[in-house]
Amino acid sequence: MRLVMTEPVERMNRPYARRWWALLVLCLSLLIIVMANTALTVAAPDMTKDLGLSGADLQWVIDGYTVPYAALMLLLGAIGDKYSRRGALVLGLVVFGGGAVFGYLAGSATTVIAARAVMGVGAALIMPATLSLLAATFPRAERAKAITLWTATAGLAIAAGPVVAGALLRDHGWAATFLINVPVAAVALVGAFVLVPPSRAGHHDRIDYVGGLLSVIWAGALIYTIIEGPHFGWGAKAVTAAVVAGVALTAFVLWELRHPRPILDVRRFTGRRFAGSNLAVALFFLTVFGAFYYLTQHLQFVLGYDALETGVRMLPLAGAVFAGSALTGWLTPRVGMKWTVGAGMVGGTTALALLTRVDAASAYGDLVAPLVILGLAIGLALSPCTDAIMGAFPEAELGVGGAVNDTSLELGGSLGIAVLGSLLATSYGDHLTDATAGSKLPASALDTARDSVGAGYAVAQGIGDKAHQVAARAAAAKDPQQAARLKQQAGELAGGAREMADAVGSAFSDAVAHTSLVGAVILGIGTVLVAVLLPRRESPAPQVKEEERELVDSAAG
Repeated sequence: MRLVMTEPVERMNRPYARRWWALLVLCLSLLIIVMANTALTVAAPDMTKDLGLSGADLQWVIDGYTVPYAALMLLLGAIGDKYSRRGALVLGLVVFGGGAVFGYLAGSATTVIAARAVMGVGAALIMPATLSLLAATFPRAERAKAITLWTATAGLAIAAGPVVAGALLRDHGWAATFLINVPVAAVALVGAFVLVPPSRAGHHDRIDYVGGLLSVIWAGALIYTIIEGPHFGWGAKAVTAAVVAGVALTAFVLWELRHPRPILDVRRFTGRRFAGSNLAVALFFLTVFGAFYYLTQHLQFVLGYDALETGVRMLPLAGAVFAGSALTGWLTPRVGMKWTVGAGMVGGTTALALLTRVDAASAYGDLVAPLVILGLAIGLALSPCTDAIMGAFPEAELGVGGAVNDTSLELGGSLGIAVLGSLLATSYGDHLTDATAGSKLPASALDTARDSVGAGYAVAQGIGDKAHQVAARAAAAKDPQQAARLKQQAGELAGGAREMADAVGSAFSDAVAHTSLVGAVILGIGTVLVAVLLPRRESPAPQVKEEERELVDSAAG
């Protein structure tokens, strides 16, 4: 047996014997790039305290990863198709691992953001490479099953990130959450050489670099707008980025329509199956990432769980994703993609609707059913959509196909965190204002508490600490009248601290319910749109042509 796999998959006259082991390597690679975001959600409080991050700093620590990741995928996917898909995967793992080490050593907001950006570049190489290698390595009859396992891995990573990060944070600092990626990347790197066969397009024309550059500009500017506008206001930066995104996207579409060999044939979006699948992926991750963003905060701040306990309580979501993925593998061939995806989107809408019942009295048990339903919905809907998107591309453009799928995913996730996160913050501030109306707290303290749920509890804790200090002074006072006065003051402060903490918890719970309602409406409308777009019956003709093209490419190789 060869130590390094050197035979290109295009030259094999039968399916690659170790393709399921190769899939394990691809899934490991996917695991770390999804965990890189979800692990950070539980490390953020410690990082904020240690580095003294402002709200803007923390937002860019999170999103410094997203901008290069979303912007570069299409161009890097095309480059991987032409030169080497495995090479793109290997280079991505090296860059990603290097960025993780850089993040571990970082000691300031600037260096952490830079490290996250480097990791984002690595992710932009890895993500489309995993899907293109999967599609190239597996015969069409097995591809749907392989994509189902790939999708289930993404669901596992969403919940595994907080669990692993939470376990590390019990004995180590936030920097250790960067290092969890390094050993996995190293194992995947070795596995890529040993188990994943080389692959590139059997024939590939010159890359459309102008289209690729325009895609980088419009995607990067759009993601920047999504992040900057809702979180920091629609000032000059956000408006300028929005204009740049609109102009670059228009130029990109016009260029691609006229180019004889476009980096992405935008006419594919006129196909109902392709357009509907991309819309479903974007909408699902809009709601999933948005819900994950506020549910982890609710578990940590309102219900009082630490990082590890929070991660463990998100595991029902991961388990349900696996169950939903198994169900869709059985269901889709029998009832068709339209019904499976529709059922998944209805399930996701139902899960968000159940979260509208969250209030100050809600316990973890009230969240279990929505988490399970949401996980089942993800498993049901996403695998058929990803399979449909990849199936729309010829062998020469599998990397581009993976990039389109992943860009829809990332745009949806960014919108979810930005839009639903902004709505959550606004709703929380409004509810807290109502809950504290008539209180004797200083206006500056109330303004601080309205900034975020963490800040609100910090204000309550500060009042409680002051109550303990006054109580200690009362115990030490020798004058009985002074002692009585101080004791009364301490009691009032302690009562104020309890009232403030109750108001913060109630305001955030109400904000979760309100944000979930908006998310349910968005996904519900999207469900109708996707149902209209997806064809009732799948035509076998395009698939026959695709198989013929693969045979020609294989013969040419």
